[in-house]
Amino acid sequence: MSLAEKIAYLRKRNSLSQEELSERLDVSRQAVSKWEAAESVPDIANLVRISALFGISVDFMVKDGCGTSETEMMGGTAFSDSAEIREFLCRAKRATYAGKGSEIQPCRKNSHDLFYSEDLGADFGRLEYYDTYLGGKNFSGEEALWKDGIPFWAMNYCGRVLDESFSGDFLKSALHAVEPKLPFRGPEFFRDGDRTYICKVCGGFEWFSGSEAIFHGENKVYECVFHGGFVR
Repeated sequence: MSLAEKIAYLRKRNSLSQEELSERLDVSRQAVSKWEAAESVPDIANLVRISALFGISVDFMVKDGCGTSETEMMGGTAFSDSAEIREFLCRAKRATYAGKGSEIQPCRKNSHDLFYSEDLGADFGRLEYYDTYLGGKNFSGEEALWKDGIPFWAMNYCGRVLDESFSGDFLKSALHAVEPKLPFRGPEFFRDGDRTYICKVCGGFEWFSGSEAIFHGENKVYECVFHGGFVR
């Protein structure tokens, strides 16, 4: 697989258009188009940015023939990013905290635990989602995915309420609007009345970090940071 093919493959697997990828890399859409058509190649700075965005090593990007299968693209792991996994994660989030779902028996003292599962058949098996967190106005927690009883992806998060005008219902509405192209917390931008939610992410499904914030008018009333990726 050539460098041009790898860039196109990684972009499409992360549900990004050429324009969206160009915005995240701070280059023109024409530059991305030329990379994917093998009419030009990214310089070293852009190779580093691409590697960080998709959680792939620079060495992988520049070696000819590397990554001829999905497993190789994921560095040998049996689990990979896919539309089905992302869509399951979004459904799980909407059915649990974001959808005001019922909590299950906590795994730790005074923790809040939520659970969702689906059987996706022979190709994906039984997928399970757990969300467990501690605290209230100041909180910390973890979301994780299992396939047939084996954990393969996790995300840690930590946040705090900064002002009494914060609305938990607004946060849940923003998280309920989660999209497969950005399945970590909420969408990049969500607004209802005078409240605004903003989410920023660096990296791909395999390895990422990000932050979210809520503003009431011009006042920042909530903030949260998160990071995660595949586990093996």
